[in-house]
Amino acid sequence: MKHIFLNLKRFDVPVSLGGVNRIAPIGQWGAHIVSATQEALKAYDPAEVEFVQYFPEAHLLSAVAACCENSPVQVGCQGVYRMNTAPGGNFGAFTTNRPVSAMKAMNVNAVIIGHCEERNDKMGILAEAGVTDAPAVNRILNQEIRLAVSQGMRVLYCIGEKDTELDRWDAVLREQLEIGLEAVDKSRVVIGYEPIWSIGPGKTPAGKEYITKIARFVKQVTGGIDVVYGGGLKKDNAEMLASIPEIDGGLIALTRFQGEIGFYPDEYLEIIRTYLGK
Repeated sequence: MKHIFLNLKRFDVPVSLGGVNRIAPIGQWGAHIVSATQEALKAYDPAEVEFVQYFPEAHLLSAVAACCENSPVQVGCQGVYRMNTAPGGNFGAFTTNRPVSAMKAMNVNAVIIGHCEERNDKMGILAEAGVTDAPAVNRILNQEIRLAVSQGMRVLYCIGEKDTELDRWDAVLREQLEIGLEAVDKSRVVIGYEPIWSIGPGKTPAGKEYITKIARFVKQVTGGIDVVYGGGLKKDNAEMLASIPEIDGGLIALTRFQGEIGFYPDEYLEIIRTYLGK
């Protein structure tokens, strides 16, 4: 099975407010992306490839509503809270947070957890309290993953090493995997590998040999969980990534990096065609 994930981050913000959204009014943005992509994605066999689009929370309902019957698009959210509601228990006193039950009630069945931006946020909060150990972040992520999986959600769990961790990449990734996936039903998890050291302007992208090494390592540690490249599936690296047998798909974000940068549905579909070869 191949997996094509789309992390729409905060691409909904209009250009006039410092964002990159040029494709639709913000109130119609989620529905627009689903409507502009789902018909073309029907050309692919759902037994061979899945398509998950992770939206900011405000757009989840409109994205779900835009899905046609038997839509190939799965709508996902960008994280869940480490606690949840329960009959006879906490009824939802979680101001500012996103419990799994709320996502399920919206017919959202997939979530991305552990993205490097989420890890940085959690580490920053913990640092304010004097906690600087990375295992604490992994333990919190594990709570999120276990709750999501227990409610039947599909999880994309992101891992990755920073430039200061390259000399011990294997220990860093092993810790993220072993703590993050402790007591988790791994059949509902896909691993997204983010080489954090290589992501961003002016940085050298990870090469085929390095990505292959990491994917093999992840599969060995996890017992064969599918691995996608989370450093950004783009048109210029799609063919290279497709040639790595150990890589089972990719995570797309921005589709255009020069000029009017942003996410564009037609370019998203072109990346998919390039990666899948049709």
